[in-house]
Amino acid sequence: LEEIWPDGDHPDTIFGALRPIISGTGDVKKPKGHEIVDQGHEIADRLTLIAGDLGLSSFEDKLSDAWPRCQNGDEAAFRATTAFYRGFMQVARDCKAEFVLVDVGPNLGAINRAALISCDYVVVPLGPDLFSVQGLRNLGPTLKRWRADWKQIIGKNPNAELELPKGNITPLGYVVLQHGMRDNQPPKAYQKWIDRFPREYRKAVLDDTSPVGPDGAPDPNLLAMLKNYRSLMPMAMQARMPMFFLRSADGAIGAHLQATKQAYEDFEKLARAISARAGAPLD
Repeated sequence: LEEIWPDGDHPDTIFGALRPIISGTGDVKKPKGHEIVDQGHEIADRLTLIAGDLGLSSFEDKLSDAWPRCQNGDEAAFRATTAFYRGFMQVARDCKAEFVLVDVGPNLGAINRAALISCDYVVVPLGPDLFSVQGLRNLGPTLKRWRADWKQIIGKNPNAELELPKGNITPLGYVVLQHGMRDNQPPKAYQKWIDRFPREYRKAVLDDTSPVGPDGAPDPNLLAMLKNYRSLMPMAMQARMPMFFLRSADGAIGAHLQATKQAYEDFEKLARAISARAGAPLD
């Protein structure tokens, strides 16, 4: 990051690709796709990263202004609103990507709206606390409004050659990020919030008010429960690799080595669940 976040135009990040739109001098450029440093795993050869940038905050106002102007068929507004999508697709075609994973922060601002209408599906991460319950209540109606608005807006595109996203943002499910586990079970302080997620998710996100199963019954919308892997995270950052690829040479010995194996199983299960629901099961 120190190398690709220099002073200046940040040409190797998504912000650099958006600079012409932000300055009003042109259209989105093809973002730079960064190859993942090979750590001896074949999966590294199949990944390409488009680096984010704190400078994107300067794009927020332009996107907020562009959304209502799309209603009037303003081509410049359409280009700004779909810049993320069109940038992603340029890189995806180059590297023949099967999936594009878009990571966004926990807010409902204009940047996240533009990023999410680029997506066919959405996975919601939740922490076992009151903030996530309230977040679901805000997120569900907002996603529905964005989908409905985009369906109306897309028909007003003045340029048939402009590549536009469908804006499906179909909910695939949620992931519970846990702060701790005891005997493979969350502490009671967390469980009381986890027990509320099935009903809140169905009602707020799926608009489904039918009764849920009894407490403790499997929730079909729960994709995974990921525990806090504690010291594996700083160890992985130091080694510059995913937690589940850490080796003894990286300091993963004893209990740490066992935790890396558990992390691999947890994330593989999550990846398979997401890909299966997206209609493209992993081999």
